Amino acid sequence: MGCLLWLVLFAFSWPLALLFVILYPIIWLLLLPFRLLGITVGMVFDFLRWVILLPTRLVR
Repeated sequence: MGCLLWLVLFAFSWPLALLFVILYPIIWLLLLPFRLLGITVGMVFDFLRWVILLPTRLVR
């Protein structure tokens, strides 16, 4: 899907498409820490939910 969108962009504006090809890895590297932080926060919330719900599982 992404390749198809890039080809359409290339057909309409090839300088913008080439700029996107150059900037995409840089933007991906800049956003990587935020993605890792989101994964970590999600895992912490899953662990807290597991700890809070553990007594109800033990009672069953």
